[in-house]
Amino acid sequence: MSSALLPKPQMRRLLARRMKIHLFGAFFVSLGCAALYKFGVAEPRKRAYAEFYKNYDPMKDFEAMRRAGVFESAPPK
Repeated sequence: MSSALLPKPQMRRLLARRMKIHLFGAFFVSLGCAALYKFGVAEPRKRAYAEFYKNYDPMKDFEAMRRAGVFESAPPK
């Protein structure tokens, strides 16, 4: 009577079935993390660099560092 209450456990291909579920889950989680990184970190960083270099004048920056005495080979005027 007790055997009718409890079904027999699945013993064959148990690891293969669980592995398939976990592989699909891991794939979708890694895909989600990659998308979050791309749109949350990489794209804003690209926009920030593009905005910075749009109006960047390297000679003006060089002259400011030269006046501050940063360079040994280019003494301040």
